[in-house]
Amino acid sequence: MLDWTDRHCRHLHRLITRRTRLYTEMVSTGALLHGDVPRHLDFNAQEHPVALQLGGSEPADLAACAKLAERWGYDEINLNCGCPSERVQRGAFGACLMAEPELVADGVKAMVDACSLPVTVKHRVGIDRGESYEFMRDFVGTVSERGGCRVFIVHARNAWLKGLSPKENREVPPLRYDAVHRLKADFPALTIVLNGGITSDDQIEEQLRHVDGVMVGRHAYHEPWAMAGWDERFFGVQGPAADRDEVEERFVAYMATLGQAGVPWGHASRHMIGLRNGLPGARRWRQVWSDPRLKDGPPQVALRLARAAASLQNAPAAA
Repeated sequence: MLDWTDRHCRHLHRLITRRTRLYTEMVSTGALLHGDVPRHLDFNAQEHPVALQLGGSEPADLAACAKLAERWGYDEINLNCGCPSERVQRGAFGACLMAEPELVADGVKAMVDACSLPVTVKHRVGIDRGESYEFMRDFVGTVSERGGCRVFIVHARNAWLKGLSPKENREVPPLRYDAVHRLKADFPALTIVLNGGITSDDQIEEQLRHVDGVMVGRHAYHEPWAMAGWDERFFGVQGPAADRDEVEERFVAYMATLGQAGVPWGHASRHMIGLRNGLPGARRWRQVWSDPRLKDGPPQVALRLARAAASLQNAPAAA
């Protein structure tokens, strides 16, 4: 989720769920090997467990980045073989790698040999319009046997490499949960995680009858409070926040520390725009937090104005 699940987003999500595993936005091997490594890899200790998602195809480059991930303290390395964007395809990684399982296996093995972190692969059920289950089965079989990967996160839609935008690739190709369930049945010793189209806790629970885990992406981003019950329901532990007010206050305190460090807090506030979705006054609350005129001042001012705007909208009409 490029430009979405940055360190500020992950800090917000960790205020809502302690146990859910968080993933970085995809970082290319080139960005790490030739760019600003701290900017891409720095994260806060409270984000654990957190996985670094890599985009790349050259085994030597992937191995070098795996060493960096271990040095920075990540809990997992995830190789993206599911992104369908043309920009990613031009870099010879993402979903197009499903057509080269041997290369993926070589890259995974290079990372496994280079570090002690678990290396996982995220992929699609297929590419383009082909719906051959055997294509995905053979991909997983090759990468697990030759590469040593034990965890596969499967987006249950095909990736159409031509003719659809990344957004359309999340909506047009049909969901094929049955193919993911079959994959788990064929590879019982592997950990199979299902991704795609999940928008409720009941759906998560239903899928956990067939697979080992569930990944939720855009729904968790747009409706962050949806994660509030996950710790208790799926992990049997108490969640970190009693209500949305507590999350908002703690995230505002975090944004204040950003401002004190010279980092514009508006970079972080955008991630909580969906926090009050479904509540009375949410629209006015969002409008205040989105007002660029407030972002030169302290976030505590925006907090007061946002809550006042939401409360005024909810006030009963005068007689």
